[in-house]
Amino acid sequence: MVTGATSLGLVRDELFATMEEAEQSLEHFIIDRNNGGLLQQAVENLKQVRGTLNLIELVGAELLAQEVLQLAMDIPVGASEERDSQMAAMSNGLYVLRRYLESVDASRQEMPELLLPAINALRLAASQPLLPESFFFSARLDHARPVSLSHARPVADLNAETRRMRHMYQIGLLGFLREENLAASLRLMARALGRLEQLYAHLPAGRLCWIGGAALESQLDGQLLPRKSRKQLFSRLDRELKQLLGNPDYETSRSLLKELLYLVALADSAGPLAMQVREVFALGALPFTDHMLEEESQRLAGPGQGVMRSLSSAIREELASLKDLLDLIERGTAPAEAFANLHTLLGKLAKTLGMVGLSSAANTLHAQLAVVLGWTQEQPAQAQELLRLADAVLYVESMVASLEKGERREGRLPPVAPGLEAEAFANHQLTEAYIVVIDEASAGLALAKRAITAYLESNGEKLHLANVPFSLQAVRGGLRFLEQERAAELIGACADFIQKQMLESTQMPAEQMLETLADALTSLEYYLDGGAILRRDDSRASVLDLASESVRALGMPVAA
Repeated sequence: MVTGATSLGLVRDELFATMEEAEQSLEHFIIDRNNGGLLQQAVENLKQVRGTLNLIELVGAELLAQEVLQLAMDIPVGASEERDSQMAAMSNGLYVLRRYLESVDASRQEMPELLLPAINALRLAASQPLLPESFFFSARLDHARPVSLSHARPVADLNAETRRMRHMYQIGLLGFLREENLAASLRLMARALGRLEQLYAHLPAGRLCWIGGAALESQLDGQLLPRKSRKQLFSRLDRELKQLLGNPDYETSRSLLKELLYLVALADSAGPLAMQVREVFALGALPFTDHMLEEESQRLAGPGQGVMRSLSSAIREELASLKDLLDLIERGTAPAEAFANLHTLLGKLAKTLGMVGLSSAANTLHAQLAVVLGWTQEQPAQAQELLRLADAVLYVESMVASLEKGERREGRLPPVAPGLEAEAFANHQLTEAYIVVIDEASAGLALAKRAITAYLESNGEKLHLANVPFSLQAVRGGLRFLEQERAAELIGACADFIQKQMLESTQMPAEQMLETLADALTSLEYYLDGGAILRRDDSRASVLDLASESVRALGMPVAA
């Protein structure tokens, strides 16, 4: 018997007609909630839809129809407004189901993962537990971690080291949850799991850290979206790390392992950990990517999410036209209609900026309208007026740039009073200078970490470290320019350790000490990547606390 997507065409017309009847009965019931016949008709139609989908074995579609049916059967005649959210979820579920079946009919390809958002919306409305991302994914979970991958590194106090690594993981997790510099946050989390994997190499916990590290590597390399389900997954992993304290033989749940393996399969990363895990668990590449799922899900649910990007591009084009008109006016070669066109364009831009939430930029242009209205060929603009309008345009351009990069968040863009655009633009330029300093400091730290790795791999060849203390001292100076005295002190302590214990000493430090040094540099690198320096907030003070712990573990003095 032919089943699945290939058999949908055989029942398509009847199936779609039944779905339409169910939708109409439900819509009429929402208006006339005391008409139990309408609700019963919707339920009967939904049962027929579910039965048909079961017959042709469209698994995801059948599950979605089942969830709509379950919720419909729970709705009472005369339902009050408290049931509005449930009926909205049912209507949306039927809409998504129809769009999905149309797509399957056209492409002959099933992708039940697309239906999980709608299914979970229905389950949420019914107060049922949500289905995980990996619901339609299968893998054997009993494969052992190859012994050849294990490199246990015993330490004097396992619990103390575990707590320090969990602290590192939590700091990265907090950045991931807040979506602040995702790449740096994921790298910090992966660093912590990598160190824990070494500590628990021959224990069940080592296997969890190995798979978790591969999932983080996949999340980063595959540029997987920071979905709510993934934030919950990595938060759950943190709670598992807590279980390791005093219980090194603790074994994690199979459901957590399956979720982590799903991310590895989804990303199809070429990273070393991900490739190891895919080989051991025989994970093949999935027939879709995360971004493909997102795009298709948005298409099923309605208009896509690319509107803001397209809009910002259109705004940039209008800004370019505006600057061309200003150039002609400043040169004195503008035709008579240029002044009216400039006024119209300014008003149009101000309205558009207000619509997308850039109220400060909109107000800036609004303030110029009255001035521009008085410009004519007979009464041209004064030099100061042109300069103020140019400042306003530069300010708007900087705001639109942040919109294009996706950096705008509600309430983060400070309002600028009309006439102060030049000062705002100057602050913007100063921020750009800070960014350059931070980038240079980050590059110096990355260089130091690579040099330490080369030193370790070459069994203590000091030539690899020759320029490291100098580079770190340059980073220290940059941090002082940024008024980051505590971070500068920690960088200086790392530079002193490398100079005294690695370059001037005749004996190579223990591998555990080198790992601790790398932990300190990783924490400082994350601190620089976070953007907290630019915002002048103390939200990442805990990162410096972590770096201080590592520096103290090296035996270097640091201020409390």
